[in-house]
Amino acid sequence: MSILTLPKKVVGTAVATAAQTEAAVFTAAMNLPEPVQRRLAGRPVRIDGQTLATDTQLMLRLAALAGPAAETLPIDKGRMAILRQSRLAGGVQPIGEVSDHWVTGHKARLYVPSSALGEAPGTSAPLLVFFHGGGFIYGDLESHDAGCRFLAEQSGVRVLSVEYRMGPSCPFPAAYDDAVAAFRQVVARAEEFGADPGRIGVGGDSAGGNLATLVALDAREQCAFQLLIYPVVQFEEVTRSRQLFGKGFFLTDGFIEIAGANYVPAGTDPRDPRLAPLHAEIPEGVAPAYVCTAGFDPLRDEGEAYAEKLRAAGVKTELQRFPDQIHGFFNVVGSGRTARAAAAEVAAALRAGLA
Repeated sequence: MSILTLPKKVVGTAVATAAQTEAAVFTAAMNLPEPVQRRLAGRPVRIDGQTLATDTQLMLRLAALAGPAAETLPIDKGRMAILRQSRLAGGVQPIGEVSDHWVTGHKARLYVPSSALGEAPGTSAPLLVFFHGGGFIYGDLESHDAGCRFLAEQSGVRVLSVEYRMGPSCPFPAAYDDAVAAFRQVVARAEEFGADPGRIGVGGDSAGGNLATLVALDAREQCAFQLLIYPVVQFEEVTRSRQLFGKGFFLTDGFIEIAGANYVPAGTDPRDPRLAPLHAEIPEGVAPAYVCTAGFDPLRDEGEAYAEKLRAAGVKTELQRFPDQIHGFFNVVGSGRTARAAAAEVAAALRAGLA
């Protein structure tokens, strides 16, 4: 009998069981002692004076066996693959309270840490407006749910994750316009989210980091802090890190090419300051920034170049490279050791930045 002829309930149960089995195997492998992981992962990977974390190397090996990469699939199926990967890597993260909202017509989700549940009514707290990554064509609230839960709970800061329009149906500058409008509306509705208007920051990872940099420049009089997690900040230069890590480390040349082709319309100036913050002017009054990069990430060099650009403009900037990590570590908080530890450091930076 073909699976196509089986009752939907039976098929659904089989799929759920397969997903549970995959999750159990992944979690068990990621939590093995490091010496055992090393035997499974193979010889250490050393590039550019850095050694890839053993559990991350094993994760990449498991991912290669699990199925095709998102960028090799049609975009709709790629989105499903990204969501599946994110749920597998993120696990179930504790959080004090979660509520869904709408901001400028887009879905948003507020994460309130456990430490904030006992606050007196009317208390104003710091808030981070977060934009998800995914190359401007993948990702949503669900793909980054675990990472945002972890970030809020570990930092003690409320996190409001906001969706935005994506390519190819809504190319640049749609995401930029949505991010700027969303941040300004959140500030105007600060009381609704239990936020102190003077302690609202912006953050994001990868493509979301791009949007966060641009919001921080546009709304500098309202933004108190920027949390930039391996942001993409330019669209023309093939940097050394793109040459070194464009294959085999999750974010690939193919992914970058497809994302750019589906987000940036032909004829767009790659140095448009609404697209490439590395080429934007840094005005006075820009909020302090925490910029983190991953050693084995094609975006490493441009993220670090942007941090130096901020510093040169007089912006208080902390730059943190996690030399043994890959692009996407922010979402790997459900199992393993090194990515979760890096994400915890990011949360600590958020706590300090909006204290």
